[in-house]
Amino acid sequence: MNRYKLNHLKTPLIGITALLVVSITGCKSSSTSTVALNGAGSTFVYPVMSHWTDDYTQKHPDIQINYQSIGSGGGVEQVRSGTVDFGASDNPLTDAKLADMRPVIQIPETAGPVCVTYNLPGLKQPVQLSAEALSGIFLGTITTWQDPLIQHDNPGVQLPNVKVVVAHRTDGSGTTNAFTTYLAAVSPDWKQKVGAGNAVQWPAGIGGKGSEGVTGLVRQSPGAIGYVELTYANQNKLPVASIKNLAGKYIAPSTASTTAAIAGFTDQLAKDPRTPIVNPPASAPDAYPIATLTFLIIPQDGPDRAKRTALKTFIQYIITDGQTEAAKLDYAPLPEGVKQFDQQALKHLTAAGQPLP
Repeated sequence: MNRYKLNHLKTPLIGITALLVVSITGCKSSSTSTVALNGAGSTFVYPVMSHWTDDYTQKHPDIQINYQSIGSGGGVEQVRSGTVDFGASDNPLTDAKLADMRPVIQIPETAGPVCVTYNLPGLKQPVQLSAEALSGIFLGTITTWQDPLIQHDNPGVQLPNVKVVVAHRTDGSGTTNAFTTYLAAVSPDWKQKVGAGNAVQWPAGIGGKGSEGVTGLVRQSPGAIGYVELTYANQNKLPVASIKNLAGKYIAPSTASTTAAIAGFTDQLAKDPRTPIVNPPASAPDAYPIATLTFLIIPQDGPDRAKRTALKTFIQYIITDGQTEAAKLDYAPLPEGVKQFDQQALKHLTAAGQPLP
């Protein structure tokens, strides 16, 4: 593998206190040693990571996996400081951030949509929103649900005459990064005035901590609109908007529409898996336009061979059998080309400088 791929493989439900601890119990010899793996990072991936660790450790009772859902930025920092065996991040590390990291491998692990949810009492059909309307809402230039731009997206629908209440995250979040990356891609005003990132200076609205904070604000405020993960929206029975894509179709967030978004960037992802998958081209007519890949960030080397071997096998599970499990939780399975990229990257994991099996 060339230096670019090696260096650039170095590569972000709910709240900073969320802690996944899979405890290993059952019948095993007292002489059997347990290998403990520690990970931290993305809240976006927490539901599927919880399922992966439970499923994997049931099949491998000699391995214990702890995952702290502390946010993508926190996961990256813990990998940097060497306090975890792996991190998870919803936005990949840039070249500048890679330069400050120990040698790491960065690989996509799954993908999912960012949903736009709202509180419009009495409205039966899903709201449809164009890029212009959505960016105007979060810029604060659209202040009522009967704004002409929103009404144009929803012909024949009697929208309530209530003010728009924007709800957004206050904590650093990979979900925020994906959402603002989309807004920056579709709105020159947003790109100039706000930009994209895990945390931004919001021009309008009220803030809540974590997806549960945004959901609480939306639920208690008629006219409110916010953004959350699909799994979170489904589990809480929240309505989600269909977003107009570049093909001119209003697409609802789903596993299938996220897979279509990934497919819209096949060539770019083959060259650099860090490519954002927001606002897919018109050649992907069924793609939902606000989606993100999530990434594992793994130190390239470590001193403990047993732990490093266990880590490699766990990650191989994630990018193979784990993809089927991810689909059950509304995450989009990785396409074959990306999985092959991941497998090639894992060949560069070592223990004390020596290759792993």
